[in-house]
Amino acid sequence: MEHVKELNDCEELVPSELGTKEYWDKTYVNGMKHFKESGVVDEGWFGEDSSLRVVKWLRSEQEVKKNDKIVDIGCGNGLLLLELAHEGFTDLTGFDYSTNAVELAKAIATQQEVAIKFEVRDVLNDDLEPELFDIALDKGTYDAVSLHNDNTREKRVQYINNVWKILKSKGKFVITSCNWTEKELVTHFNFKFSLHHVIPTPSFKFGGKTGNVVTSVIFEKREDIL
Repeated sequence: MEHVKELNDCEELVPSELGTKEYWDKTYVNGMKHFKESGVVDEGWFGEDSSLRVVKWLRSEQEVKKNDKIVDIGCGNGLLLLELAHEGFTDLTGFDYSTNAVELAKAIATQQEVAIKFEVRDVLNDDLEPELFDIALDKGTYDAVSLHNDNTREKRVQYINNVWKILKSKGKFVITSCNWTEKELVTHFNFKFSLHHVIPTPSFKFGGKTGNVVTSVIFEKREDIL
């Protein structure tokens, strides 16, 4: 596949059940059961702080408008989009390949009386129709793709190509990862995207080295490539 050679120096992650659709289908079945019984929504993989950092950046960035067309790729239960809706963003869409996730996200949005469009769509699908967005969000989806146990590098390239394809000219891609560092993400995405901004995240020190629990990076769609 095109550009796979550019990622050959990147060591792959150890495959995990978190890279399987079966895991996420089961997770959102349990999430729906919990929501119906208690009305409480699980915070998900990253917790609320990661979402709030992204929302804060979108709210404060002068280039970002409240009516910008925004998509959350691998939206899960839709909480990130709900936060944006409550901040006044009006054109919000969530994609997820799990029907169970989309059903849960719709149920939560209905409970909160928020208008968000949720669709069952797989970003790895070669036939993904280009519906152009101003901003694409990812909180853990690229991580899940990276944890797949079959043709992982090719799937990562397909992911990057398809995200590029659904963004408008100079569109922004906001990715939050707990598996890849800022340097690694830049290496992965630089054949389609340029680095625009890095959202500060909590750091820790261990053995004399400093690291981050999560990484949040904003890329801009490159126009100098096809």
